[in-house]
Amino acid sequence: MPRQVITTPDAPGSPLYSQGVTAGSHVYVSGTTGIDPASGKPAGDTIQAQTRQALANCEAILRAGGAGLDDVVEVGVLLALPDDFAGMNEAYAEWLPADPPTRYVARLGPEIPGLLVSIRMTAIIG
Repeated sequence: MPRQVITTPDAPGSPLYSQGVTAGSHVYVSGTTGIDPASGKPAGDTIQAQTRQALANCEAILRAGGAGLDDVVEVGVLLALPDDFAGMNEAYAEWLPADPPTRYVARLGPEIPGLLVSIRMTAIIG
């Protein structure tokens, strides 16, 4: 089963990893931060703003891979600050309010100035 790299200008990227990869009916979205792809800067100083942007970035990658939020079966959330859990949940619930996918939340390992959250997803299409 060949894999296909997903690339979109609608989400931040890096030469060090693919934004996403499709393999068969699976779409894998890399850990995606709350960086605004237009400015290259964090979408705001709050966990809510960065969570919304990270989810928008994930959705853009999913779309580029032929999937949508309704196809997501697993979400992984990494927080820089564990105290941001409630605020992240607040913004997350706006995007995935009903029948949410499985999810885990853990602490982000590296400390990257200004970045509060990274979100990754797995979707199954077809």
